[in-house]
Amino acid sequence: MKFKNNSIALFGTSADPPTLGHEALLSELTKIFPKVITWASDNPDKKHQIPLLKRTQLLRILVQKISHPKLELVQELSSPRTIHTLKKAFQLWPEASFSFVIGSDLAMQIPKWLNAKSILSKVRIAIAMRDGWPISDLQLAKIEKLGGKIEILPFKIPESSSSKFRERPQKILVPKELVPLLLEENLYGLADNRK
Repeated sequence: MKFKNNSIALFGTSADPPTLGHEALLSELTKIFPKVITWASDNPDKKHQIPLLKRTQLLRILVQKISHPKLELVQELSSPRTIHTLKKAFQLWPEASFSFVIGSDLAMQIPKWLNAKSILSKVRIAIAMRDGWPISDLQLAKIEKLGGKIEILPFKIPESSSSKFRERPQKILVPKELVPLLLEENLYGLADNRK
């Protein structure tokens, strides 16, 4: 899979908290895209456990840990609505060709996005397959029916989810660089669950 020099992978995440899965995904994206942009945002379909500011701080620690010249955190792209994020992205990189990266667990949400047709006419949807979240032909067909161009990314993301961590906080589910802050501020109750 080869992308043009002006291709940018956009990966917004609720980062509640960033996990080893987020780390694997961002690292893999830097191998195939010339530029990878990430940010933390509020997802209108989810209840977040800690404030956006803290989640951004955690994601920033992860991006610094990966420390790749192609990877950048651009928090000003953050918006609960993809259409608003894209508007900002086009202002920042008017010449770019965008691939909007999602995990296979979110594919069924795309047709329900605000202005889905408009979004799909402007970007490609790059789907990262997550272990335990197969994607059906029907889901892909619904996206394509709205005009979506889909790329299935050539790697799998290990089974590691933020929701699993929130249910039962364990240090082994998150990059070790996040643990000091999680413990210091007892985010997600990790300090209470210390083993």
